[in-house]
Order: sequence, then C-alpha cells, then structure tokens
Amino acid sequence: MTDYAARRTMMVDTQVRPSDVTKFPIIDAMLSVPREAFVPTGLREAAYMGENLDLGEGRVMLDPRTLAKMLDALEIENDDLVLDIGSGYGYSAAVIARMAEAVVAVEDKASVVAEAQRTLSEQGADNVVLHEGPLADGAPEHGPYDVITVQGAVEHLPEVLAAQLKEGGRMACLFMEGALGVVRIGYKIDGRINWRYAFNAGAPVLRGFERHAAFTL
Repeated sequence: MTDYAARRTMMVDTQVRPSDVTKFPIIDAMLSVPREAFVPTGLREAAYMGENLDLGEGRVMLDPRTLAKMLDALEIENDDLVLDIGSGYGYSAAVIARMAEAVVAVEDKASVVAEAQRTLSEQGADNVVLHEGPLADGAPEHGPYDVITVQGAVEHLPEVLAAQLKEGGRMACLFMEGALGVVRIGYKIDGRINWRYAFNAGAPVLRGFERHAAFTL
C-alpha cells in the first residue's frame, strides 16, 4: 500500500522548501491536504511528481513548486476571500482554504465540479464554494475578492475577471509569452492592476484566456 503521507512530506522537503517557500501556513496546508485524493484514480501514483499533472483536455494540476510559490507571493491572510480559477478536482482550493476565510472555486465542466464537491466534502473543506461556469467569467456574484488565483496559463486576462478583484487586492497569473512562462503578481491600485515579476513556470493556456489575433486586411 502506497504511503502517501510520506510522499507528501518528501514533496514539501524536496520541491517546496528548496524553492524558498517557508511560510508555516503554506507548508502546513501542503503537508495536510492529500494531493492524491484530488486526481482521477489512475493518476494517484503520479500525484506527487515535481511536474504539472496532465488531467486531459488541455488541463493540468500545477506542479507543487509553482502552486506553493504563487501562494507565497500572494501572502493570503485568514480573513481573505479567494477566487480560484480552474481549480480542477479541488486540490488548489483545498490548500488555499486552510489559509483563507473562504474560497470560491470555478470550473467549467459539470462532472469535474461534482467530483470536486464530493472530495472537498470528504476532506472537510467546508469553506469552499464550487461555481460551475466559463473560467474566464469568474464568479462575480460572490465577489469582489481579496485574492484571485489562476490554475493554468493565460495569454490574455479578461476584463470581466480583473474587475472582480477588490481595490488593494492581489492576483497571481502565469503569462505564457511564446515558449516562456512568467508568473506575475498583480496589485489593484486606483482601479488598475499593476504587475510585478515573481518567477518562471509553464502550463497550458486555459480556455477563455487565449490571445485573440488582431484582424488585418
């Protein structure tokens, strides 16, 4: 029988801490949330690999290093309301839920939402609300949000999503610029998001976040 608890400890010790992520709430959350419970059964043995986990249809679970470094840069507080875009089967939402007051997790596929709801309930993550709908639309009815995370890459950030971030709030996005991926943290000041470089990473671009080519004659 696989010792997943030992794998979680190894993940934190070999992938998270060496990436200069040492804040206790993040370490505690990643040691506590069973990553293997939030993937399809056939992928459980691969759940703790140090790379993006392919969930099919162009979607991935971000590798532990990328997620941890995003959360480290966002400095989530225990009274924050967080919007988690593209949360898949709910792992990122479950991790964030241990640090924030509440999480709204958005997914666009009914079967994935149902599975995420079941797993989150089993894990006692009762401060997570699942929202089914287009990822790029967010969940404006529950906002505005102190923090927004995007669990995949973007080429273009829809204005409707940016508008859901509170004044003074912050947002983590992985921008794909050709083959290069750059995670930036955005801070909303005077109604505009100002971006700062955080680190490099990579992931597929999420549906609805593609850059549309300009029409030319």
